[in-house]
Amino acid sequence: MSRSPRRLSAEPTGSARPVPGLPLVVLATLAVLVTAADTYVVVLALPEMLAGVGVGIDELQRATPIIGGFLLGYTATLPLLGRLADLRGRVPVLAGCLLLFALGSLLTATATGLGPAVTGRGLQGVGAGGLVPATLALVADRWPPERRALPLGVVGAVQEAGAVLGPLAGAAVLAVSDWRAVFWLNLALGAALAAGVVVTGRRRPDPAGLVLLAVAAAALGLLLAEPAALAEDVTLGLAWVPLLDGVPAATPLLLAAVVAGAALAARSLAHPAGAVLPLRGLPRLAREVDVVGSLLAVVALGALVWAFAAADPATEVVAHGPVLLPVAAAAAAAFWLHERRTPDPVLPLRQLRPAGAWGALLVNLLVGVALVAALVDVPLFARATTTPGDQLGAALVLLRLLVAVPVGAVAGGWLCRVAAPRVVAAGGMALAAPALWAMTRWGETSLDGWGSTVVLLAAGLGFGLAIAPVNAVLLAVTGPAVHGSAGALAVVARTVGMLVGLSLLTAVALRRFTAEVEAIGSPLTVCPASPADCPAYDAATDAAVLTQLHTVFAGAAVAAALAAAAALVLLRERPLRR
Repeated sequence: MSRSPRRLSAEPTGSARPVPGLPLVVLATLAVLVTAADTYVVVLALPEMLAGVGVGIDELQRATPIIGGFLLGYTATLPLLGRLADLRGRVPVLAGCLLLFALGSLLTATATGLGPAVTGRGLQGVGAGGLVPATLALVADRWPPERRALPLGVVGAVQEAGAVLGPLAGAAVLAVSDWRAVFWLNLALGAALAAGVVVTGRRRPDPAGLVLLAVAAAALGLLLAEPAALAEDVTLGLAWVPLLDGVPAATPLLLAAVVAGAALAARSLAHPAGAVLPLRGLPRLAREVDVVGSLLAVVALGALVWAFAAADPATEVVAHGPVLLPVAAAAAAAFWLHERRTPDPVLPLRQLRPAGAWGALLVNLLVGVALVAALVDVPLFARATTTPGDQLGAALVLLRLLVAVPVGAVAGGWLCRVAAPRVVAAGGMALAAPALWAMTRWGETSLDGWGSTVVLLAAGLGFGLAIAPVNAVLLAVTGPAVHGSAGALAVVARTVGMLVGLSLLTAVALRRFTAEVEAIGSPLTVCPASPADCPAYDAATDAAVLTQLHTVFAGAAVAAALAAAAALVLLRERPLRR
């Protein structure tokens, strides 16, 4: 029996608000691109950034909080943000996340110490993480299940394109300015996209509230940036002079920011229609949101993410394992028990009962394990063989894989129109698995031939093909009232897979490397006549390095094969209801 497509409302509670239009989806997708590119830009600018916040070249271990802070904010708050997108609609969450991203960019751009930089990166992570599930839910609101795979593929392609465009944009900015310009650019893009989301979301904000917000933001930005042309001026510089002796922070700019912020809060309470800050709805929202469950999810995910993100694979699989892993396990158990009893859980555990739902999360987890191995070890292999010490050359080798991922994402969405999503996803990972296994046969000169390019393109295309069908099945078997939460879980599964996979595969590979080196012996035993110049020892050590990298590729191939099997068996869509 034929089924007519049903347009889903952006408000799961049944309001009559129309489905969001295409311009809003485009802006949300651009926001995903900007935040995805930011992740890779920071990796490029990290050495200059560390020097700018007072971290020396001999203290690189202190860079962990800058990377880990972003990952922590990105992952730990996803369940709460996904739930908010379901309760309050997609537009407020998109606008709020973009403003958080902009605020984090401001704090990072003006940071002179490690603490403010880590705080800024954490806020950027929170804002970037919430954009993905809200955008996926937005696509599900606009397109019916049988037609949404292609737009989901476009969103996935744009997100993956950040890995390609991010380093290029970062290199362009760093060529003409310093690392702070990267975050000033993020600030401008985040604020502009937030304004565009509000306008296209058909919500008329209070003009007076917008003016107060602009005044508060400008005062805070000038206070933190302290531009020399203004702060050193005889007259204008008075805005940075403390009003009270002994209180350096009590400047006119801070006072202006506080007064404007207080006036904005009062205005939002007095005029709730179009209020810039939805303060009147906070008590009701606090009752609707599972606060206890949200806190338990933040603790569980935060402990798990930090345990793997802060680990040094050369010496440990997890950092502070005796403390963080029990905390994560206890919080996860408490969360599970709490969510089963509460009437309004923060995560839709009951909605995950269909095999297509939890199967999509399992596939995403396995894809994350396989993908991170390729992203990290392909450049390492290039630097160990054909481009020793050449960071740019190694990045260009990885680019052969990365450019194919967005292409595969769009192709996977289109193929779902003519084939079952589980077949498309399984086919993609079945293409990636042998490509990754072929990397285990690479030698010293393998990257010089065209065969390695074919392998890298096949791996990237395979990863891309799996993006749209997995998300399409997850959103098809869950209800529209929980699409934000479902999208958040998809992102969590893939991120956790990348973190856990990187630590485990690297740890196993390093142990093989250590065993290989110990079996070689010392240069004194291999070349007793000339231990200082021992080609046999050098060749054996290089072979041990290749063995280490081959081990990671093999683990990634196994994970990709398991993802293909899981996709084929589990990604089944239940019959759609009228």
